[in-house]
Amino acid sequence: MVTLSQVERSVYNGLMKVPDTAATELSPRDRILRAAHDLFYSDGVRATGIDRIIEAAQVSKVTFYRQYPSKDDLIRAYLAYRHEHWMAWLRSSLEGHLAAGMAPERALLATFQAWFTRPDFRGCAFLNSSAELGSADPQVLAVVREHKAEMTAVFETLLPRGPGRAAKARALALAVDGAIVHAQMGQPLPALLEALRALVDPVFAT
Repeated sequence: MVTLSQVERSVYNGLMKVPDTAATELSPRDRILRAAHDLFYSDGVRATGIDRIIEAAQVSKVTFYRQYPSKDDLIRAYLAYRHEHWMAWLRSSLEGHLAAGMAPERALLATFQAWFTRPDFRGCAFLNSSAELGSADPQVLAVVREHKAEMTAVFETLLPRGPGRAAKARALALAVDGAIVHAQMGQPLPALLEALRALVDPVFAT
């Protein structure tokens, strides 16, 4: 996976964007990556051209290609960046709810409810990228599988030790991924969360 710079490694309060006031303090590489992240996630990887990213990052074409020789290089950096930040947010949110005394299944539901209600929610960046690019870029599929495996591993830590723990974590991951897709489709949130609860609760009860 792509080696991340200092800015790329910083956890920016869950999935919040870096404040615009900090833009002038970023290196050209970090400005390009921040712009690519926001545009790729909001508008899609294929729909976002290099010229839009260059304009948003306020760099020249020469500077852009010096930092990222191709769009494919930037896409892989974007996914690495998103993975690290999203996983940091997931762990932080779950830990915060658990520390407040919430049951693991409630912590899981509360975490995703909060994400689904964010104004910048556009679904899972990895599922979206897989749908757009997976058949054309095996490396993207590999990154997506790695991301989902790490998400599943986090879910496994919520479950009590015992037979079938890994399988239960995979069931949670499937339920969550389905909920993410339905939230992205604009399904009514109360009904969606009730359905997710109906899938999650039995996993923790057995």
